[in-house]
Amino acid sequence: MAARDRDLERLIPIQNPDININNIITNGGSNSSSESVSPIISSHHSSSEEAMSKVIRSWASKKFMSGCVILLPMAITFCITWWFISFVDGFFSPIYAHFGVNIFGLGFVTSISFIFLIGVFMSSWLGASVLGLGEWFIKKMPFVSYIYSASKQISAAISPDQSSNAFKEVAIIRHPRHGEYAFGFITSIVILRGSMGAEELCCVYVPTNHLYLGDIFLISSKDILRPNLSVREGIGESSVVHTNIQ
Repeated sequence: MAARDRDLERLIPIQNPDININNIITNGGSNSSSESVSPIISSHHSSSEEAMSKVIRSWASKKFMSGCVILLPMAITFCITWWFISFVDGFFSPIYAHFGVNIFGLGFVTSISFIFLIGVFMSSWLGASVLGLGEWFIKKMPFVSYIYSASKQISAAISPDQSSNAFKEVAIIRHPRHGEYAFGFITSIVILRGSMGAEELCCVYVPTNHLYLGDIFLISSKDILRPNLSVREGIGESSVVHTNIQ
C-alpha cells in the first residue's frame, strides 16, 4: 500500500501545495482533472460569447444604416416640400389671419390660384399689353434691367409657348477637350460666309452652374450630337449632372 502511494505521488503533478495528496488519492484524481479542464471550458465559452456579440453588433449596425439610407431621402423631400408649402402659404395667410381665419394651407391654395389667374390674364391681349408696359419701365432701371433680362431668358427656356423658347434644341458637344462631352442647348443658328463657302454654325449654351450661368460656343452643325430629348428633359439631365459633380 505504501509503495502504491509513492507511485501515485510521482505520477500526479501537484500545482497547489495546499491540496492534500490523500484527497487526490481517495477521489481517484477527479479534482485535479476538473481543475485542469474548467479553465479551458470557460475560455471557450467566453470566446463564443464575444464572437456572438460581434455578429449581433454588425447585424444591428447594417440594419440601422439601411434604415437611414431609406428614410433620409424621404425626410429631405418632406422637409423641402413642407418649407415650400409654408413659404407660399405665407403670402396670403396674413390676410386671412386679419379676418380671423386661421386655416393652414388656405394661403397656399390661394397663391396657386393667383398664379394660375395671372397666367390666364397674361395670355390675353390686354395682359400682354400690361406686361409690355411693365417691362418698358423695368428696362429703364440700370441694375434691375440686367436681373430681369437674365431671369426672363431662363423663364423663356422652359416656357410652354414653343415660339418664345430661348433654347431651341438639346445638343451634346465635345467639351472641354477631345474625348469629353457636355450637355448644351442650341439657341440660334448663324451662317458664316468665307472664302471656302458658307458654313452653318450653331450657338450652343453650355451651363456651368446648373442653368443660371454658362458659356456660349459657336460650333459647326456637323460636330453637334442631337439626342432624342426635349428641352425640359435636357434641363433636367443637366441639373442632375451638375448636382452629382458638386
